[in-house]
Amino acid sequence: MADSDQLAEVLDRRAPKRGDQRREALLRALDVQLAERSLDDINIADLTSAAGVSRSAFYFYFQDKAACAAALGDEFYKEVVAASRALIDGPGEPREKLERMLRQLFAAAESHKHYFKAMIVARRRNPNVRDLWDASRASFVEPVAELIEQERRAGLAHLEPDSRTLTRVLLELNEYAIEQACSDEPPAIADRIEALLAIWSRAIYIESV
Repeated sequence: MADSDQLAEVLDRRAPKRGDQRREALLRALDVQLAERSLDDINIADLTSAAGVSRSAFYFYFQDKAACAAALGDEFYKEVVAASRALIDGPGEPREKLERMLRQLFAAAESHKHYFKAMIVARRRNPNVRDLWDASRASFVEPVAELIEQERRAGLAHLEPDSRTLTRVLLELNEYAIEQACSDEPPAIADRIEALLAIWSRAIYIESV
């Protein structure tokens, strides 16, 4: 799977150094402003002023504000990885693991809601951000597909469709549902989780779990 070092390598012009206060100040400034405004409404001058750094300092670290927004995603990505591990390696019956994964995903998105909404915009603006986002999603395909194959070998799961194709579609469905939830579109998160749980269960398992 991709990791937080890859996030910095792809999006930052300069790899972050521990204790680099200017870079951290820029990220904090963006995080604060995203709670009040969309990424489109924030300009680089806003960030440099709030962070107390020069415009040239901003460009020393980030290509543009979209790349700065993506760099906020380190903690969010770690929580998404933890959710995937709850499904792949976690204890419990299949339904318990599926539900735990979904609840952790939505909890991660809710706790990083402003970042997630900004990423929706950033992916349209910056090809590097879009490519990294797609690569991050793709990094979960193989482990989830292997879990499906294990369940098939155990006689618990449907033998079709192709496990990787199925996994990609289910992950895309999760992503879209989370995007809509972060945009405060109905239905409620609890209802979304229940619906996704039913879809994942029936798509993978022969009998309802």
